[in-house]
Amino acid sequence: MSRELLNIEYKKFQLDNGLEVVLYKSDTLPLVSVNLWYRVGSANERNGKTGFAHLFEHMMFQGSQNVDKEMHFKHIQEAGGSLNGSTSLDRTNYYETLPSNNLDLALWLESDRMGFMLQGLTQAKLDNQKDVVMNERRQRYENQPYGLAWELIFSNIYSDNHPYHWPTIGWMEDIEKFNLQDVKDFFNLYYTPNNASLVIGGNIDYNTATKQVEKYFGEIPRGNNVPEIIVPPTKFNEIVKIEHKDNVQLPRIYFTWHSAKYIDSDDAPLDVLADVLCGTKNSRLQNSLVFEKQIAQEVVAFQYSGNLAGLFIVVATPKPGIEIDVLKDAVFSELNSVINEGITQDELDLAKNGTKSSFIYSLQNLEYMVNQINNYNYYLGEPNSFFTDLQRTENVTIDAVQAVAKKYLTNPYLELNIIPK
Repeated sequence: MSRELLNIEYKKFQLDNGLEVVLYKSDTLPLVSVNLWYRVGSANERNGKTGFAHLFEHMMFQGSQNVDKEMHFKHIQEAGGSLNGSTSLDRTNYYETLPSNNLDLALWLESDRMGFMLQGLTQAKLDNQKDVVMNERRQRYENQPYGLAWELIFSNIYSDNHPYHWPTIGWMEDIEKFNLQDVKDFFNLYYTPNNASLVIGGNIDYNTATKQVEKYFGEIPRGNNVPEIIVPPTKFNEIVKIEHKDNVQLPRIYFTWHSAKYIDSDDAPLDVLADVLCGTKNSRLQNSLVFEKQIAQEVVAFQYSGNLAGLFIVVATPKPGIEIDVLKDAVFSELNSVINEGITQDELDLAKNGTKSSFIYSLQNLEYMVNQINNYNYYLGEPNSFFTDLQRTENVTIDAVQAVAKKYLTNPYLELNIIPK
């Protein structure tokens, strides 16, 4: 695909307080999408003080100096818009999509909670959201079938002092100990304009939008510099096997290898490898385990690319009556086939075409497009990286896929077995 088709025009500038701003004009629909990233995720936390990044995804909707509790939702929805937020290991984002004539409203709401959130913070609000987060943890992790799997993987494959060791939602004992001063300190350190990136996309005028951003965000004071994250070495010297009993009907097996982080030269070949293994019904693991041998209920493979480190993960659920070791042998038979013999040109082309089509299709959604611009600005410093990103996959070769399979999948790994109680 040509660079011209994936090239976007944009305006990027920085306010005196350090807030990065990217404006992207698209007149396709009379909508505007506002997307604000704070460069803080669970990786910025530490043992004993986990879960703060996720807590703020909740607290930021609990009101600020000029906006009452839950009114952020009410204002946007009454204007015909939608909104939400999300937290990951590496960042927290908040976003609204609404009719373009209501851009002022979205910017006012975001700026009020960036600059004046603490003025609306109370112990009662914190206690309420602590209960909400603890209940969310019970429902989505502790009482969900296989719900503790990712927590078990990350906490065992990364050492205690690694920033990816703890779950994004936090440990329950840490959530219970949240106090008002800790919350204020976290906000003052990370929720500052110089630690944020704002993208506005849609039916906008550059000059008008620039003035609106300066009006609502320009007077918010700059914060202190954020501490650098220390990342210890990540390497296994031997295979680690964990068994966890859960309230499930079928066992499930997870294999996890240390791999490449986001945008690393091995990241795209690992993505293609995962697609070759499990991307379609005709992929290696799907075809062999699910359809031919009929020993797997489902099987998944993917490359998880974080900002600080990456993991390559294969997950398989056996059909009733199939021993987990039988499934394990079948998985490694297919992995070893790729390691020793490589993949075919047809497999490579299918993976590339699938990636390309899903990538292009996703860009038809304004909200996704604006979030992706913020993603590129955060990780690469260049909002217009759509062609560069897709080209990473286009440049993958058969040899590169076999090379990453040998490089990573022959190393010691973490094996997690979830078994019925």
